[in-house]
Amino acid sequence: MKTFNKTLIAVSVALASTQTLAAGFQLNSQSATGIGRAFSGDAVIADNASVLSRNPAAMALFDEKALSFGVTYADISVTVKDVEKAGTPISFGSEHDAADSKVIPNFYYIQPLNDQWAFGLAAFSNFGTGTDTSALANNAVTIPGMGTVPAPVDLLGNTEVVTMDFNASLSYRFNDHFSVGAGLDLIYGQGKLSREGNLPLGPGGAMVNANLVDVDADGFAIGGIIGAVYEFNKDNRIGASYRLSPDFKATGDINTLNTQLGKVVSFDEINIPLPDIFQVAGFHQLTERFAIHYTAQLSTWGDFDQITVTDGTVGGTPVVSSAPLKQYVWDDSWLFSVGGTYTINDKWTARAGYMHDQGVVNDISSISIPDSNRNWFTAGLSYNLSTHSTVDMGLAFVRGEDTEVLESSAVIGDVIAHTRSDAVYYSVQYSYQF
Repeated sequence: MKTFNKTLIAVSVALASTQTLAAGFQLNSQSATGIGRAFSGDAVIADNASVLSRNPAAMALFDEKALSFGVTYADISVTVKDVEKAGTPISFGSEHDAADSKVIPNFYYIQPLNDQWAFGLAAFSNFGTGTDTSALANNAVTIPGMGTVPAPVDLLGNTEVVTMDFNASLSYRFNDHFSVGAGLDLIYGQGKLSREGNLPLGPGGAMVNANLVDVDADGFAIGGIIGAVYEFNKDNRIGASYRLSPDFKATGDINTLNTQLGKVVSFDEINIPLPDIFQVAGFHQLTERFAIHYTAQLSTWGDFDQITVTDGTVGGTPVVSSAPLKQYVWDDSWLFSVGGTYTINDKWTARAGYMHDQGVVNDISSISIPDSNRNWFTAGLSYNLSTHSTVDMGLAFVRGEDTEVLESSAVIGDVIAHTRSDAVYYSVQYSYQF
């Protein structure tokens, strides 16, 4: 490769790294019962304390103290195929195992204080991802008469993002029909990111290993949630909630390589806007044994407009106070789900559901964000150990869509790839009322 725009790559690497760190991956893994019914009606069913993750007002439906805790194993499959330089036969290969599986815990406790007030505590996760395409970063291609074409290192690498939401909520019952609730979210997030590979940065354009991005950052942010429940009667009710998500600020080691200066630029902070979440849900007990439930949920990914970094220094010398790294034109995302619950006998309850979950990136697809519309097919069982305790199990098959990605790399220009993201969720939970 004869020429190389060193200034452009420094900017592009920063954009690619923050884009991955703020990937539009919203988790739906807060409970085994929720997974079993595709989270249909989950903001109002209140069959265990995990309803606290969706709607604090639903705590008013509990006459006894309630405890739920569990774990979800997300077996995630992300494929990045046929990464090629656009308009050429130059191929950098495929990665068929580009995602890490995750273990996601949850905990909920609801304490009725009297006939009107209830208090709850919860710990769960709403956002997280893990991808690794670093195996492709060193797949440079040598072409006789043209030299060596490096892989698009600025678009490939390792990313891990973990969040945990610690929630405290109150609910108040006005009468037999109407209740409200509100809660405070303390969100902890941690992210690790690297962009490293062989690039023509040596003397005479020789290929050398370059660590373009090295990030290990974490932080806390505060958000909140409000909700309401209306009970027509004991068999029919609806609910709604609005979760206000914060602009998340992460601090730590945030380093990018300025290839023009040959020096590392260190930033103190990355600011990442998270989407708000609004949902409405309904529950209807049609017969003594069978009920239907449904949910519509909006996540305001359109608020994810730009990411900024602050306090950049080179060797301790300030070089920039604040800078927007990239503008985004993402769409808000709707989720629709419907399901049914069937009481088999005094011991067993079965449930199933279907969900359609819209992707967030749509026309602005990315190799580092293998997003698409997804369809969920789910089933679950509950077994009553006693009149007070239950074990719940949930299984979900999540199917994404094949997506063609056209993305610009500062290293080699336009890159074409094909991505797909699927998953299987396995969840188990224990619930107790006392």
